[in-house]
Amino acid sequence: MFSENKKDKKMTEGTNSQNIISQGTKLVGDLTSEGDMRIDGTIEGNITTKGKVVVGKAGFVKGTLQGTDAYFEGKFSGKLALSGTLTLKDSAVVEGEVSVAKLAVEPGAAFNVTCLMKGSVKEINSGQQSKSAEKTA
Repeated sequence: MFSENKKDKKMTEGTNSQNIISQGTKLVGDLTSEGDMRIDGTIEGNITTKGKVVVGKAGFVKGTLQGTDAYFEGKFSGKLALSGTLTLKDSAVVEGEVSVAKLAVEPGAAFNVTCLMKGSVKEINSGQQSKSAEKTA
């Protein structure tokens, strides 16, 4: 009778936990997660998560990654779409198409992409509007 309660509790707790793909592990296919993810192995496929993705130095992702924030020390090749911040450490290698709100790149990182920064258009337009308003006032 209380085994059902334990299952419900584990399912609730599991959404806040971190998923780990260990070094030496290769996953081919699509991956969906509600929580954070650390990748030290290889993933070939599509990753969708509401949490943060950390790719360690030995990690490699080839495919599509959609999420909130990502922190790269390893390699990525494909299409990356983040609603938050992309952080690249000096050992990171990122190639493909990137769409982010914020970008932080350490010297030494390889960033060979077509990049779209989501919120920058509003900032530029609002800055131009305030300048023209100052001229007419």
